[in-house]
Amino acid sequence: MHNLFFKRIGASLRDATRTPSRRVGTQRLNAKVHKGVSLRTSALPLAFLCVLLLLLPLPASAAQTQPERTPLTLELLQERLRTPILREGNLTVDLQKMAIDLRPENASFRDAFYQLLRKELGTKPLGLDLSYALILGDFVGSDLGLRTLLYAKAIAPIFTATEQEKLERLRFVCLESLAIALPNSKDCRSLLGTESTPASEIAVFRGVLTLVQTRFNGEVKFSNTFFLQSVDAQGATFLQPTNWTETRFARPVSFISANFQQPSNFQGSIFFEKANFKKIKFRELADFQGSIFETTANFNQAIFKQLAKFSSVQWQGNADFSEVDFANQAQFTKADFNQFLLLTEATFEQGVSFREAEFNQLVNLQGANILNQADFSDARFAKEACLSVPGLTFNSNKAKILGNPGEIGQMFCIPTLQGNQNILRNLGQNFRQQQQVADANELEYTKQRLRLIEFGHRLTATNINSATVANLMNLGFSATQAEAIAQRRLVKSFRNSSELLTIADIDLEKYTQLSDRLIVGETLSIVGWLLQAWSWLALSVLLLLSGYGTNFWLVFGVGGLAIAYFGLLFWLVDRYRRLHPVPIIPTSYETISILVSFSVLEFFSLLAIFRNAEQPWLTLGCLLIIIVPVPMALLIRLYQQGRYHDLMNVSYFTEDGTFRQLRLLIGRLPVIPRNQTFRERYMPLLCDRRWNWLNYYDFSLNNLVKLGFNDIRLRDEHLPGIISALAWYQWSLGLIYITLVLWTLSRTIPGLNLLIYLK
Repeated sequence: MHNLFFKRIGASLRDATRTPSRRVGTQRLNAKVHKGVSLRTSALPLAFLCVLLLLLPLPASAAQTQPERTPLTLELLQERLRTPILREGNLTVDLQKMAIDLRPENASFRDAFYQLLRKELGTKPLGLDLSYALILGDFVGSDLGLRTLLYAKAIAPIFTATEQEKLERLRFVCLESLAIALPNSKDCRSLLGTESTPASEIAVFRGVLTLVQTRFNGEVKFSNTFFLQSVDAQGATFLQPTNWTETRFARPVSFISANFQQPSNFQGSIFFEKANFKKIKFRELADFQGSIFETTANFNQAIFKQLAKFSSVQWQGNADFSEVDFANQAQFTKADFNQFLLLTEATFEQGVSFREAEFNQLVNLQGANILNQADFSDARFAKEACLSVPGLTFNSNKAKILGNPGEIGQMFCIPTLQGNQNILRNLGQNFRQQQQVADANELEYTKQRLRLIEFGHRLTATNINSATVANLMNLGFSATQAEAIAQRRLVKSFRNSSELLTIADIDLEKYTQLSDRLIVGETLSIVGWLLQAWSWLALSVLLLLSGYGTNFWLVFGVGGLAIAYFGLLFWLVDRYRRLHPVPIIPTSYETISILVSFSVLEFFSLLAIFRNAEQPWLTLGCLLIIIVPVPMALLIRLYQQGRYHDLMNVSYFTEDGTFRQLRLLIGRLPVIPRNQTFRERYMPLLCDRRWNWLNYYDFSLNNLVKLGFNDIRLRDEHLPGIISALAWYQWSLGLIYITLVLWTLSRTIPGLNLLIYLK
């Protein structure tokens, strides 16, 4: 075309510069010379333009030509059917780069097209290759398959043993998931019947279907079709709605980079092998409700412009939605994920719903973007399942994460604190805004647990900026590697451990092996190390005894165990004094009563600890270290030295005899003042009363919780110092414990902190 253009330009130039002979005359010679010069001058720009056009390259759109498509005729179709080609070991009907007109105005060709293909593809396991073809009009692909029944005895004998096995596999999957994912499936419901009906038939496509770069201008219909071989639709374009309802894919299926311009329906489909939808574009509704993916499903880098429906889908293999862009809502309601769900760097611009979904493995949300609402309400997580959210982009002021109160907060898992503090803060703020205090506290506990790991790492790991060559070798580096590290830090200190990989002598395997035992930073002095150790110890105690102020029942169990323990000790030192010369011991009834009550209190306290502590044995060990060594040492010393003082037959404990009431005794001290008036008010406990053993628990409750029914204290006369030290020790622990209780209550009960502060 451009050659014709240049020919016309040249002709115009010749016409413009040509002088008509009839106008030449001697009488007008000067005028004609002037006119010729004028014409030659005007032709120069045109000549320059022609040269410029010849030198400049043609536009890319002009250089690139669309593939030439051959109009398909019945004669050409019959020829291709008679001479199938062998491709990858399969006989295939080659209709590549064809223009196939199936529009209503070409009805005679359309009917013959389906009839000829159905006859050949049904009787022989031939493939069909429509790559780079243009399909005009609706394409009813299900009419190309062989209609057959699903019953084992009714399967057409034309099928090979392998094909019959695949049909049997379909029956098994349908029966297995009939009541779960496909309650309305025609072919599955038909299995419950005893007679064949039209609904129990299915179209079987026996060969390979290839649709690479195929363009469909009309609707595509493959509903209720069973593909026994693979389907390859890479780069295919579907301009109108597509219907793949209850389609079964026995072999791998590929829709890589396919483009669906209108709604696509895959409801109730079954993918027996890998389904590859990588880089696919759904510009309208994408409906996969009730589908089953028996193996891996790959939607990596897919784009969903409109609603994406994956409700009630069974994912038997990994579901890969990495880097997927959900521009509209995504529905995964009641989905069943048996393997990993990968949402790495996925973007949810609108709401995403996982209501009543079931997760059996990890859900990877690393680097994902949640810009609206993510709903995990009533979702069920297996023991191994969690929501991995390192690097999650989530703004709690604009987006929300919903879930069952008291449960969803436990489902988040973050490997390290570094780089994830902002995520934990935003997640905690999200749940506090929804009044889900338990979930916000669970995230705070996770944050502090990670901080404890970080503290421990700093205390025990080797600092590569200060470690000697010998220490580096003891750590696991070779002599050459240790020397290389020492030489490198003389030039510049390490800023992070990954800089070790810049040293030629250190490979990735060695780095991975030792990275958990390395640390980079300033060298701690002895004082700094001790302060770091104190921070680690204090944080450990807070986490073990109260879940960092997030678990009131754990604090309650710790307090109950301590109260019962000290109550038993105080009863022992007061009622069991000596055997010689005159025995001062309790009655058998009182002994049985105190032991039984102690056992009951300890049982319920231990129950609270083991039900609420993440590491109950460590919690119990930490508590015993606090309450056992010092009191036991005092008790052993008391019985070693014996007691020889006045008032041996009078109880060491006194109670305020003026009135009885429940009292808050924050400012109470364990020993009465040395004043005669107080001695008159405080009377010794009556040891001959059958309920006297309750007073020792009351005294222990007063000391630890600062709350009691009676104001019971130690007397100030003839009191062994060891008994006084034991009471003061518990009273000191009580100050710490009541602070822990109030702090925990303020964090676990909304609004209570205001009441505490006002008091």
